[in-house]
Amino acid sequence: MQYVARLLHAERRARGTRKKTRALTCFYQALLVLVWFRKQEDLTLLGAGFGISRATAYRYRDEGIAVLAAQAQDLHTALKRVADDGWSYVILDGKTSDA
Repeated sequence: MQYVARLLHAERRARGTRKKTRALTCFYQALLVLVWFRKQEDLTLLGAGFGISRATAYRYRDEGIAVLAAQAQDLHTALKRVADDGWSYVILDGKTSDA
């Protein structure tokens, strides 16, 4: 959770977000994102548990996913890494991007 909170903090600094202008701290935003990943909880209910609106819960979740995704390797780099590490097979599951 600390790792995600640090990523969110760095993103807020990069965006120039002023202190005390967000409904949740980076720590609680990271907690919201990780709870959503773990339980796939309805964001209206999850947001209510954190005292934020549905729209804010969606925005915070999407920001959390974006900062995590920015850390991920691209497919070619990941496949090269597992080949170099000697893996005998890899299971790929997910969506492809048009980018």
